[in-house]
Formats: sequence, C-alpha cells, structure tokens
Amino acid sequence: MSTTQSERLRGLLAPLVDAKDLDLEEITVTPAGKRRILRVVVDSDAGVQLDACAELSRELSALLDESDAMGDGEYVLEVTSPGADRPLTAHRHYVRATGRLIKAQLTAGGELTARILTVDDDGLDVEIPGVKGRKATARRLAFDEIAKARVEIEFNRKDIPAQDADDENVNDDVTDEHDKNEEEA
Repeated sequence: MSTTQSERLRGLLAPLVDAKDLDLEEITVTPAGKRRILRVVVDSDAGVQLDACAELSRELSALLDESDAMGDGEYVLEVTSPGADRPLTAHRHYVRATGRLIKAQLTAGGELTARILTVDDDGLDVEIPGVKGRKATARRLAFDEIAKARVEIEFNRKDIPAQDADDENVNDDVTDEHDKNEEEA
C-alpha cells in the first residue's frame, strides 16, 4: 500500500476508531485476485470483543462507502484484533502484556524469556523463570535493549490473572464484502 493511501485511510478511519476508545494498530491493503483486502487492526487496554469488531466494521464500511479512499474496485474489509502472537512494538503493548511471559531478542545479541512485572517510560522490570528447581531472577530491561519481543502463549500456567481467563478476544475477525461497482450500477 502506498504511503499516500495509507495516510489517507489512517486519516479517514482513525477518528472513528478513536471515538470507540480503541487504538488503530495497523491498516494494510493487499491484493487478493480481482479484489483487495483492507485489514484494519484495532486494540484496547481491555481487549476487543467480537461485537465491538462487528459494530466498528459496519461503521467503517459506511464511512468508506461515502469516500473514494478505496477507489472503484472491489475490496473486502476485515476488522480484527491483533491476536496473541503480534510483536510488542509500542509502550502500550508492553503495558497490556504486564504479567505475561515474553520472548525478547536483545540488541546486544541473545534471547531472553521473562515475565513482565512492571512497565515504565524507560523499560521493563521482568522476572526470568528459574530452570530445574532454581529460583526466578529479577532483571531490568531498557526499551533500547530490546530488538524484538512477543508474548509467549502459556497453556498450562497455574496463576493466570482473571482478565486472561475471561479473555474472549483472541484475534476476532469480522469481514464485509464491498463491490463499489455493483453499488453504483
């Protein structure tokens, strides 16, 4: 997607997403045969429920139909949450992952698996799990020490926080078909 189209779409869609108290994480347009797929990824501190994706999809669809941001060709609109395996790239991603296990590639080389304890403006306090009966160790990681990081999915964690146990927003997708050519005919 060209920078100009990306900026136009973000400028058009961001106010509506913001009005729903959601963060606009990503907008992508990819070719898919004769159509294009417009994928809008949204998130919030409380996660994103399927009903919220569906409502936002209807409103974004109406907004896109009123504009010429997608041109005249067919496209499919997908509104989704980022999913559990998305990279942690912004400060708010780390805050939302507090209490979760992450795998980080370090800028100095090497990899670290640790649980986020706290997050501030400069970095994270993490706990590195003990191996083979050893105690966990605490460590401070500055954001500039982290090259890449992702949440590690834990299936057998015994002390899952209540918000994770009730989480129903794991990568909910809502898709609407759009054919502007048929609508204009």
